[in-house]
Amino acid sequence: MALQFTTSYIEDSLSLFRYYKKLAGGAMAQVTDEQLNFVLDKEMNSIAVIVKHMAGNMQSRFTDFLTTDGEKPTRDRDGEFRDPPAGRDALMTLWDDGWNCVFTALEPLTDADLTRTITIRGEPHSVMQAINRQVAHYAYHCGQIVFLAKHLQADKWECLSVPRGGSAGFNQRVLSGDASQR
Repeated sequence: MALQFTTSYIEDSLSLFRYYKKLAGGAMAQVTDEQLNFVLDKEMNSIAVIVKHMAGNMQSRFTDFLTTDGEKPTRDRDGEFRDPPAGRDALMTLWDDGWNCVFTALEPLTDADLTRTITIRGEPHSVMQAINRQVAHYAYHCGQIVFLAKHLQADKWECLSVPRGGSAGFNQRVLSGDASQR
C-alpha cells in the first residue's frame, strides 16, 4: 500500500503511531510466550515490561488529553517496570488498550488544535509538542521491542521492513504504488 500523502500533522502523527504499533506487534508475534519475559541483563527490560510501561504512559498521557495533566496522579510509573501481566493474552490486551487510548484522544483532533496548551507534569506543552514527545517516546520503545525480538529469534527472524539485499525490489514496489515504508 502506498503512503497516504497528507499535509495534516494530526493525520501524519496517527499514521506514525499506527506504523510503530504494527512494527512492534509484528515483532512480538514472532517470539514465544517465554521470550516476552526474557531480559538480556539486569539493567534491561523484557518486552513485557516495555509493553506495560508504554501502556501505562499511553493511559496517563492520553486520558482526558486536552483537559487534565498528562501525568495522572493514579499512575504508578515505577510499578510499570515490575510484574508484567502473566501470559500473552493479558499483555496484548494491555497493549491494545493503551493504543486505543492514544487513537481515541487524537482521532477527533484537527490541526487547529495543535496550538492548544496541555500540561505534562505541570509543564505547558502545545498539543503538537505533546504529540511529538510521544511519537519519539513510543518509537524508542518499539525499537527496543523489535531489537530484542530480532535478537531472540536470530535466524528465524522474519524481516518487518526492507530485508537485506531487497532495497532495489522494495524501491520498485514503492515507485509502482504497491508498497510504502509505513
